[in-house]
Amino acid sequence: MRTIGKTALWAFLLAAALLTLFPILVTLLGSFKTNAELTAGATILPTSWQLSNYAEAWRQANFSAYTMNSLFVAAASTIGILLVSSMAAYVADRMTFAGKRLYIGMQAFTMFVAIGAVVLRPQFELMIKLRLQDTLWGVVLILVSAHASAFFILLSFMSGIPRELDEAALIDGCSRGRTFVKIVLPLLAPGLGVCALFAFRGAWNEYLLPFVFTLSKPELQTLTVGLASLKYGVSAASQTHLMMAGACLSIVPILVAYVFANKSFMQMSAGAIKG
Repeated sequence: MRTIGKTALWAFLLAAALLTLFPILVTLLGSFKTNAELTAGATILPTSWQLSNYAEAWRQANFSAYTMNSLFVAAASTIGILLVSSMAAYVADRMTFAGKRLYIGMQAFTMFVAIGAVVLRPQFELMIKLRLQDTLWGVVLILVSAHASAFFILLSFMSGIPRELDEAALIDGCSRGRTFVKIVLPLLAPGLGVCALFAFRGAWNEYLLPFVFTLSKPELQTLTVGLASLKYGVSAASQTHLMMAGACLSIVPILVAYVFANKSFMQMSAGAIKG
């Protein structure tokens, strides 16, 4: 019975892995096909590997410029989310203040109640008043404001850090700010890595906000917006093969971010606590 159970478990895990990887594999293989072959869908493997699809996708989608715009939005919003959420989690966990439960409840409300494009107009009007409607800083500011998920992740990590460390630092003359930077923040490294990965991925894949904020300035478009231009060529013909090639190129920064974030998962706070 135990052997049967293990076999069923491995069969289920293998099926789940195949279902997850199959769309990625189809996209990767399709990026090397011609558009006619891809449309026909007769074979899984390309009959001839079209490496030129990647060069053409890079040229048509203006990858060099749009990638820099995407990197700016993703990096700036990730840094902002980590700063805001870590400080908010520290205050919410370590301090007592009026309206604390209300604040945490509002954070939960913004995370679980998603109204999507409904808030896009007031957000844009707010950026107009701040004169950020034609810049990528407006996109960054809106993305940073949606930090509730990172807040709760870091709040759970914060609860695992002994309060005695804070008290010892305060007795030694450290201020609250210095205690947070020198003592607490290094111990939050695993949680910060997880939040950084999620924040970077969300900002990198964001489409609607960059699309709206760059309508009047196409040179500020991010990669996700630029990829949409690959859908149709100059003759209004579908270019699905180029879209797949562009999608594969756009995945690379996410994989790099995962490699760096994965290192932080292995960091242990035991050494710092002993020290």
